[in-house]
Amino acid sequence: MWSKLPHPLRWLTAATVGAALVIVGIVLLIFPGPGIPLIIAGLAILATEFAWAEVVLKRTKDHVNRAVNKVRKKKP
Repeated sequence: MWSKLPHPLRWLTAATVGAALVIVGIVLLIFPGPGIPLIIAGLAILATEFAWAEVVLKRTKDHVNRAVNKVRKKKP
């Protein structure tokens, strides 16, 4: 269904929803809440239409994976 929408409508929807999720995620980094998952979800939505968002999403996933691996290694 998503691919059947006209390109300008797809672009606008992805930009609006993705940016909103990223902004809410950044706010939730300061306040209690699931900030990082919302940022990743917003970037994933933005990456459906924007190449720059794909690059940022990949970098973000790499950083999160490295942090998770460091935490797992430190557990006894």
